Amino acid sequence: MSIWRTKPRKPAAVNSGKRKNAPLSSSLDENVKQVSECFGKSPDLIIRYFQMMHSQVRVGAVYIEGITDKAVIEDFIGHAMSFEGSGYPSAPDVIKINNYMKEKVLEMGKEKAIQDMDGLLEALLSGNMVILIDGLNQAIGGDTSGGEVRAISEAATQISIRGSKEAFTERIGTNIAAVRRRIKNPDLWVETLTLGSVTRTEVAIMYVHGIANENMIQEVRTKLNNIHVDSILESGYIEQLIEENKNSPFPTMYNTERPDSVAGNLLEGRIAVFVDGTPFVLIAPTTFFMFFHTVEDYYQRYDVSSLIRMLRLICLFISLFGPALFVAALTFHQEMIPTPLLINFASQREGVPFPTFVEALLMEVTFEIIREAGIRMPSPIGQTVSIIGGLVLGQAAVQAGIVSPAMVIAVSLTGISSFTTPAYNMALSIRLLRFINMFAAAFMGLYGIAIMSLIFTAHLCSLRSLGTPYMSPIAPFIPEDQKDTFIRSPLNFLNRTGGKGGETKSGEGKHES
Repeated sequence: MSIWRTKPRKPAAVNSGKRKNAPLSSSLDENVKQVSECFGKSPDLIIRYFQMMHSQVRVGAVYIEGITDKAVIEDFIGHAMSFEGSGYPSAPDVIKINNYMKEKVLEMGKEKAIQDMDGLLEALLSGNMVILIDGLNQAIGGDTSGGEVRAISEAATQISIRGSKEAFTERIGTNIAAVRRRIKNPDLWVETLTLGSVTRTEVAIMYVHGIANENMIQEVRTKLNNIHVDSILESGYIEQLIEENKNSPFPTMYNTERPDSVAGNLLEGRIAVFVDGTPFVLIAPTTFFMFFHTVEDYYQRYDVSSLIRMLRLICLFISLFGPALFVAALTFHQEMIPTPLLINFASQREGVPFPTFVEALLMEVTFEIIREAGIRMPSPIGQTVSIIGGLVLGQAAVQAGIVSPAMVIAVSLTGISSFTTPAYNMALSIRLLRFINMFAAAFMGLYGIAIMSLIFTAHLCSLRSLGTPYMSPIAPFIPEDQKDTFIRSPLNFLNRTGGKGGETKSGEGKHES
């Protein structure tokens, strides 16, 4: 089953063609019949009939169960049936009743007039209740969106050590409100659009007007408007469809489920893309060093944050080149290893039947299997599988003479180092490139590692994210931005907005804006 169609599926296209721009009928029963047929007479489509007091005009309330707030609907229906106030039309004038309900009876907010069947269906699918009055060829839509949703909880993939414990949910309105509570500024602008010809997924663009670059905002708008697919089920679909370097192993868009991270990046001039149905928000433009910074870096003292950043970069080097350097040293460059240590390695490998590269490859593949199994299983069981599986398999492999103890240590240190990368999508890229480095080291030793390092560096320098150099502020080198790249300077040195939009937390924001 493919979700990447550039045209709608045939049944959807036929169904849409029958009702496209079809005006509503003045008959309540005819309108209800059309709506019911469009939804295939689904049981979750609820139709309630009642009569207005005195006028005896039939009114129908239509909504979809599960995505609406039932308490609000019940309150409205009871209020409408018993309401008597100044200006209540006693005669059965449907136009007066319609206007009276919009002005006096409806208290849901965001009421709008609906003229055609497409607008009616879109309102229902957005969680609205639609009011149909017999004898009137238009309807009223009121915002009653609600239903059972996941409560706000702590982020699962980006653990908060210090700071807010609040994370995004699957409701786009809740997520946008979470950011607005942190940036109380009218310059925080939001634009919405609908993507996916079948799913009709709501997508929102958020940025701080006056800080974000207008060319970047327009580029994001253009890229989103050029998306023509059947379905958008997660923000990862948007990321893959609008990224500029689709064949690169490195991610060029950052994703987070923490509102404080989004707020901080917006104040740096970046743009956030919200997608209904997922707690992960996309941020662009992105630089390589963003993936090794965390929001906690700005909540702690600058000296501690700088030390932790340097530790992450050291772990990046270990996770990317650790096994490759071990294979290269034992295979081609034994003279670089101290003699006592080399003798120790040789004695450990005495009964190992595989070359060093095959040995490292077996251990790396085994480690990846254990890690993937631990992620996919329930949390308590997954942790047990990861710990016990690693200990038991590692010890058993050494006792069986399949691998050497030194190789187990090297692969374990590499795996642990990869967990220090804060961004999961960047950690995945490093895991992939580690295998490429191992192949290069097995065939050409340190020369192969050097060649691959040059290729990676050249590729990174060629990448762009919304026109921003991916390796900024290193390539191109921007001296004033070095105070928040490898180390984090005190906060009073990072404020460069002059009071507009709040205090920035990264020197990269000035260049990218």
